[in-house]
Parts: sequence; C-alpha cells; structure tokens
Amino acid sequence: MAGSETSTRPFDVATYLRTPEDAAAYLSAALEESDPAAFRRALGDVARARSMAAVAEASGLGRESLYKALSQTGNPSLDTVQRVVSALGLTLAVLPVAPAENS
Repeated sequence: MAGSETSTRPFDVATYLRTPEDAAAYLSAALEESDPAAFRRALGDVARARSMAAVAEASGLGRESLYKALSQTGNPSLDTVQRVVSALGLTLAVLPVAPAENS
C-alpha cells in the first residue's frame, strides 16, 4: 500500500474517563498502588477529563493553583485533594483493611 500513512496519537487516559464510575475506579486503582504520585497523576487525569477550568471553579481553587498542585512536582494538601474530589462529584472514604488469611 504505497502512499498510505498511518497517523497515531499519544495515549491519553482522560479520553476514557467518561463517567463518575470510570473516574472512581481509576482513582481507586491509583490508591491501591500506595504511591502518592500515582494518585496525584490520576487525579490530574480525571480533572483534565472533566475540564481543569470547570474543576477549578467548582473546587474554589484557582486554575493555576490546581495545575500546580496536580503537576509532577506538586504536593497537594489533603484539603486540596478533598476539594478536587468533591468537585468531581466523588467522595473520599476510609475503610478497614481486610484481615489477612491465616493470621
């Protein structure tokens, strides 16, 4: 097939986070990694999927502050995380750890 070209685009998970259930599952999976950076990246992905400007407005945070908090070098406070999660229509929860078998 001479002359045909294939175009590709970088993978962007934000295009697949269409529903609150998708977002909740993605964020929960990121939390299971026990890596704060993974959760911060995931929260940024979900915020981008919903529009950073809309999330900033709903959370009461400035857009630049939101970008900075969720950036690779960001270190958002629990208050910021809670405000963003709430703006996304989600909630944070603390659950007991399931007891290990044979313990």
